[in-house]
Amino acid sequence: MTATAAGLVVGVTACSSGSSDSGAAADPNKPLVVAASATPHAQILKFVQDNLASQAGLKLDVKEVSDYVTPNTSVQDGSADANFFQHQPYLDDFNKKNGTDLVSVETVHLEPLGVYSKKVKSLADLKDGAQVSVPSDATNEARALKLLADNNLITLKDGAGTAATADDIASNPKHLKIKELEAAQLPRSLDDVDASVINGNYALGAGLKPASDALAIEKAQGNPYANILAVKKGHESDPRVKKLAELLHSDAVKKYIADNFQGAVIPAF
Repeated sequence: MTATAAGLVVGVTACSSGSSDSGAAADPNKPLVVAASATPHAQILKFVQDNLASQAGLKLDVKEVSDYVTPNTSVQDGSADANFFQHQPYLDDFNKKNGTDLVSVETVHLEPLGVYSKKVKSLADLKDGAQVSVPSDATNEARALKLLADNNLITLKDGAGTAATADDIASNPKHLKIKELEAAQLPRSLDDVDASVINGNYALGAGLKPASDALAIEKAQGNPYANILAVKKGHESDPRVKKLAELLHSDAVKKYIADNFQGAVIPAF
């Protein structure tokens, strides 16, 4: 864990409601502490907080985090009540590797993964031996490799699934050099690599416009990587969590996503 991530753990813990209640026994009058990536998750939550929560009788406390570990560890240790930043394959992998027992409450949106470059205008322009950075966490690396395969840059071995790594590349006609980096570092890597496969939220945070800047982008149809609202197992019946899930599936949130992200974030409901 980086120093930044460690600091964020402290921040979430210090500012949380210290909720130890579970499920229906949770105090509905306490703020619901939700750890979320800044873009677009915290933005969506703050829209709910500013426009919908009060009328629904929900108090929200949104804690922004900048990594993919802190929000899960915070929910597991009770310093946050829920999180909103990940998709189901990542959560499954995290639970398996860390012994956590977090579960999905609702799917909310999809952020298409995209391939970006400052050095070429199309994937066809990538030269032999080009360096391509991808997310280093297991499920997002597999997802990035699938995107490269879907665009005929590589092929993957039969059976390579949501845990695929560079070792599962079956053919690599352009001899691409795959560089694994922590997801938050990918936008910064664009100056050093020929292309990068970047998660939607980090692309947005770096000022990239997936709909126009990406050389290739994931298709939404049949995509299993919709982002979810997650809690510790047993807390699904917390009335505050249920209320937030309802609000996240509202027409107002659907319109907010469509108006503000122009296809870079797509409602999954």
